[in-house]
Amino acid sequence: METLNFKTNINCSGCVAAVTPFLNSIPSVAHIDGWNVDTESPDKILTVQTTDNRIGEEIQKAVEQAGYWAELIPRP
Repeated sequence: METLNFKTNINCSGCVAAVTPFLNSIPSVAHIDGWNVDTESPDKILTVQTTDNRIGEEIQKAVEQAGYWAELIPRP
């Protein structure tokens, strides 16, 4: 299992609700096992659990389609 973290501007439960259908519509071949947005974090971190760490771009596109932005946080 891989974890991808993104800095976003998803800052409230309404924003999370707006992004949800876009993230949930990513094809199942992307192997997303779950995701969560920490709206309490200053960077509004979107955490995605996946078995394929190459899907970062797909996640970013889905968030952008919802009208927000997401920037992949590189692993140390």
